[in-house]
Amino acid sequence: MFCLKKSVLTCGLRFLTAVFLILTFIFVFSATSQIIGPSHLVVALLGADVVLPCHLEPADDLTSKSLEWGRLDLEPRFVHVRHSGQDLQNQNLGFKGRTSLSTEKLKRGDLSLTLSDVKLSDNGTYRCYMVSEDMESNVQLLVGAASSPFITGIDRSGGSVVLECTSSGWYPEPEVSWMDSEGHLVSAGPPETVRGPDDLYTVSSRVTVDKRHGSTVTCRVHQDRTNQTRLTQIRVSDAPARVSILLVTLFIFLLATAITLWKLRQNTLTGISSYTAM
Repeated sequence: MFCLKKSVLTCGLRFLTAVFLILTFIFVFSATSQIIGPSHLVVALLGADVVLPCHLEPADDLTSKSLEWGRLDLEPRFVHVRHSGQDLQNQNLGFKGRTSLSTEKLKRGDLSLTLSDVKLSDNGTYRCYMVSEDMESNVQLLVGAASSPFITGIDRSGGSVVLECTSSGWYPEPEVSWMDSEGHLVSAGPPETVRGPDDLYTVSSRVTVDKRHGSTVTCRVHQDRTNQTRLTQIRVSDAPARVSILLVTLFIFLLATAITLWKLRQNTLTGISSYTAM
């Protein structure tokens, strides 16, 4: 409909008002809609499944949107890609078959990524990205590993015993401490740490304690960033002594001698039997 000459000004004002309202709506929507990620570090244990949180506020149906999870330090960077409602296969091979998005959650504006069977190589910062709206949020993942320690007694001379605590399969590097039966820290020597070819740490620590009847000692291995702690306890009077290499060698020598003598006796008896038969 064309405006009459005498109402051109009125039509112009209406047009400008409509444009203003549309621009205002777009501005308000773009200003209030945002991708929200976690405010804290996400921690997962080696081999477990983990969810990397990410959602749209206010919530909207995202099933038909183009979405991308990626790590910018990788080549290719794509961890999981969804376009027009379809999950694509052009992802980094290190994540093939280990990622998924929930269609039901996408309907509610939740584009959290599930990552299965996590590996140490999964450590890093992930980008949750809505392509068409050019909105993103970052999620930092730390993959940890932990295992229970064990204690051995390696020297029982005099009125004291030297104990050694060892624990393998940790990531990141943990700390080792000793406590007495009352929970007080016991002074120990500097721990030894070895990083294996699988990037997992083995730690060991030694402490000298008195042989008091019924006293207990606790070895505590802790990793602060993953909040993982493993404990083991031993009664000092029950501390098993490490078997001497000399004793093991002597036992093997005696066993080999006994077997040799038995074979010689069997051969002798066989020879005597053959001679008698002749």
